[in-house]
Amino acid sequence: MFVDRAIITIKAGDGGSGITSFIHYKGKVSGGPDGGDGGKGGDVIFVADKHLTTLADYYYKTKYVAENGTQGGSNNCFGKAGKDLVLKVPLGTIIKDRKTGGVIADMFVEGQSKVVLKGGDGGKGNAKFANARRHAPHFSQTGEKTESTQVVLELKTIADVGLIGFPNVGKSTILSKITKARPKIANYHFTTLSPNLGVCDYYDNNFVVADIPGLIEGASDGAGLGIEFLRHIERTRMLVHVVDISGQEDRDPVEDYKKINLELKNYSKELAKVPQIIALNKCDYFGVEKKIKEFKSKVKGKKIVLVSAITGEGLEDLKKEVYEKLCTLPPLKPLEFEEFNYVKPERLSYEIFKEGETFVIEGTLVEVLKRNVVMDDMNSLAYLHKVLKDRGILAELRKMGANEKSTIIIGGEEFEFVD
Repeated sequence: MFVDRAIITIKAGDGGSGITSFIHYKGKVSGGPDGGDGGKGGDVIFVADKHLTTLADYYYKTKYVAENGTQGGSNNCFGKAGKDLVLKVPLGTIIKDRKTGGVIADMFVEGQSKVVLKGGDGGKGNAKFANARRHAPHFSQTGEKTESTQVVLELKTIADVGLIGFPNVGKSTILSKITKARPKIANYHFTTLSPNLGVCDYYDNNFVVADIPGLIEGASDGAGLGIEFLRHIERTRMLVHVVDISGQEDRDPVEDYKKINLELKNYSKELAKVPQIIALNKCDYFGVEKKIKEFKSKVKGKKIVLVSAITGEGLEDLKKEVYEKLCTLPPLKPLEFEEFNYVKPERLSYEIFKEGETFVIEGTLVEVLKRNVVMDDMNSLAYLHKVLKDRGILAELRKMGANEKSTIIIGGEEFEFVD
């Protein structure tokens, strides 16, 4: 099954929590604090793999979670870091944030990797909270929790040349003759249901050719399978427009040529500007000379090559023309974009909302305090009070009218205002 677009949910691993522990000696119940830090959560990493050609794996499974870090241990032992989650995708896969549409990465080169989500930091053990005034802290920090997010994976085939044209005009047969690719071939419409890639050797050189599934009129508006595969032409350096000149299916070759080009233009003006060579196929049919002459009289200023995919006639000429044209064109390049990244908040901010005699404090500072403070420990609560005082939050609450009758809500916990 060929899948070139998938929406998946990813989540980095949570950080492991630090622990509260004290050294125990024989004959001495409690020594100094020795609680170790928790381990870091695993990252979510995407890697480009040339052996993959479809996103089918992400069609059946849509949720991926990296391993969590483990909690710290006594004797200042660190918790084990969570294992990174490595997701392999085909070359040409573009990763986007589903919510904003921002492009995170274009997986263009074999082995290219991108850390999309970073694992949560491990919490600090109580040993890290010991200082000159607080010799035996009875609290530790919980690990950082991460949030899941959705990304869109969109595959855009990477090829030098794209074979385009109506269904059943011979694109797959041409591909099989000029490369070692073996696409499914039969004499009926929509045989090809996915782009096929092949490498064409031309003396000591080679180039990649993609057989783009047959387009039909209205493809740019979603008719048939057009919209699904037009994106695969966007990366190609040039196009070979295959036209059935035999007219055996009661179609006008000139009209076919014009209709396909119109679909390209409607889909993207830039795509319509991609250089083309026209390959008039099935020239081995009886009586096509008149049709060839008529086509050339109506389509002028374009390079036209006469071929027969079945007999192989003209295919060497086609390879020559394609190679010479490619030599004049710039090489394939990755997508140019402003990179979107999921960034952890760097600065601790907060906001205070007043509701009568109740004051609610929200923001990134609150999230950090929730990790650091143990509500049933006096030392930990003293640490909370000190942070609020040092950051000027208590003074700000006083200016806003807080008094001993006021209720302060921090991270869902209610406190009485004490200056």
